[in-house]
Order: sequence, then C-alpha cells, then structure tokens
Amino acid sequence: MHIRLLGTGLALLLAFATGLSQAHEGHDHGAAGGKNLPKCPVMGEETIDLSIRLATADGPVYFCCNDCIEEYKADPGKYAAKAVAQRKQLANLPKVQVTCPVMGGVVDKKVSTTIQGQKILFCCKGCIGKFEKNPAKYAAALANSYTYQTKCPVMGGTIDPKAAIELVDGRKIYFCCAGCDKKLAQNPEKYLPKLAAQGVGVSAKDLAGAKSAAGSGHRH
Repeated sequence: MHIRLLGTGLALLLAFATGLSQAHEGHDHGAAGGKNLPKCPVMGEETIDLSIRLATADGPVYFCCNDCIEEYKADPGKYAAKAVAQRKQLANLPKVQVTCPVMGGVVDKKVSTTIQGQKILFCCKGCIGKFEKNPAKYAAALANSYTYQTKCPVMGGTIDPKAAIELVDGRKIYFCCAGCDKKLAQNPEKYLPKLAAQGVGVSAKDLAGAKSAAGSGHRH
C-alpha cells in the first residue's frame, strides 16, 4: 500500500528514519566500536554509545552515558544544533526497525506497508490503517523505532526484534534468535567485543539482572 506523505516536518523525520547505567564518574564513556560515530552532544569529546539514547519529537538523540540524558533534558535547546549534526552523521549507518510506530510494541516482520519506497513494520495489522490515516501523528515514533545494533553479538546474523534482553538501566541488546542471550551471559568476554564493534558499550556487570524483552511494548 502506498500513500502520499505531506508536511516538511514529516518528510524530514521519514528521511531520518530511512537513511539514518553508568554515571560520569568511573564510567568508560561511549562504545569502543570501529564506526566513525559522532560525539556526545553534552560531553563534546566523548563518543556516543548507540544503546544510550533519548526518544524526542525530532528523532532519537544518543549520548555517552545515562547522566548526559538528564543534562540534555534540562536544556535541550542548548544542544539542539549538536543533535541535528549527530543525526546527519548517523543517517547512512545500517539500522533495523524494532518497535511499532503506532503502539510501541515489538514489530512483526510479516506486518508492513511501503511508503515512498520505505518498508515500515508494525506490531499488528490494525496499526497499518491507523498509520496511513495520519502518518504525521506517528512520524516521530517512526524515527525513534530503530536500533543501530544490527548484528547478533553471538552468531553474527541480522537481529530479530523479538529476540532481546533488557538491562537494568533500560537498554536493550538484540540477538538473531532465542538462546544467544544465554551464550552471551555465559561467556561475555568472548561476545561483548562484538557489541562494542557496533558502537554498543556493555560490560559483564551490566548483564547482571537482565531480563527477556520479548513482547515488550516499551521503546528502548
């Protein structure tokens, strides 16, 4: 199904979607990935961690640590230009849609529509009609529905949005299938570097208390 999208703001968010914890003290800021990742808009010189983000009306903003989220929220205008620059730098990185822009639940890869050449996934068929009726209403949610962690740290395959764990601080780690999370927990020294290579900084300590995120309706 194809529909026509109107509105400059919506077009910008759709373009972004298409192309697109730890305290400061004692925390190894950012991930050690090989990607040319942008800097944290708050800390300036620290590389962002792609698992640490804030969903905003203009799309997600990424940070080096959770403390920076609170500083950003206290004065978003102060960091607005850096957030825009960050989105431009991230625009061409591969990403995977993991949440429904209408309900916020985990997407079903069999439920989708195509808009201006972009395939958009949903959690159920009922969400397709709602989105097509008023796409501008869900444009920000769509921009916030992706993860840049595209590969399973254990098997190396493309992630499955339904195969995920949620850390105590709310971050989500994705896998290609059920069972890979247990392998990660059993041998973090082997697999965590593969997350770091994707720009996701997680330590063995972070894995303590992690729970299955399958079927969760919360955006990561």
